[in-house]
Amino acid sequence: MSTSAVDSKTVITLKGSVAVVSEFFFTAINSILYQRGIYQPETFKRESKYGLTVLTTTDEGLLNYLNQIMSQMETWLLDGDVQRLVVVVSGIDSGETLERWQFNVSVEDKEGFATSSAGDENSATRHNIAPVSKAKMGKSIKEIHNEIQAIVRQITASVTFLPLLNEPCSFDLLVYTNQAAVVPKKWEESDPRYIMNSQEVKLRSFTTSVHKIDSMVTHKVADEWEL
Repeated sequence: MSTSAVDSKTVITLKGSVAVVSEFFFTAINSILYQRGIYQPETFKRESKYGLTVLTTTDEGLLNYLNQIMSQMETWLLDGDVQRLVVVVSGIDSGETLERWQFNVSVEDKEGFATSSAGDENSATRHNIAPVSKAKMGKSIKEIHNEIQAIVRQITASVTFLPLLNEPCSFDLLVYTNQAAVVPKKWEESDPRYIMNSQEVKLRSFTTSVHKIDSMVTHKVADEWEL
């Protein structure tokens, strides 16, 4: 009698989902900084993650900064307060916003209804999303990692569809939260850093059955006189 292998499903907890989402954000930010040349390539090391080789910064200052951001993000994610994370790439000389990498966060509440943040960025939710103790439908870690892998591959391939960055660039991280979120004093409010003449490229999404992350990148379209 033959038996077949079964891909086991996991009922992921809120805390487990937060860990997955935070690790993805950390990996995605590092990949963007490497692929878009924000930091020198020699300041990154290769690691194996999601069945891929990914690049992680070895710059101590940047690493400390990102770890602080991820720590606060985990707190907000546990409370259901995160609406989206945006990685803003700006020209140092021009001061212009050249790219906005946006990751929208949706959460399922205890009744299973999805609360989405994909709409108007100027709107704010006035209440906290109820914490989720477990997902109603199980999903294997392998399935989740396969979905994340597809997004990381798209970030890696971004050099093929995004315009060249013709000046030295810096980056900022914007975190959109619900109005009820407790914000540390050292965090500052920022304008959205929109790109006026822009084009949007929709990327893949992934879900843990507790959180869903939708990804996209918006880039500046060169004016005719710049071509």
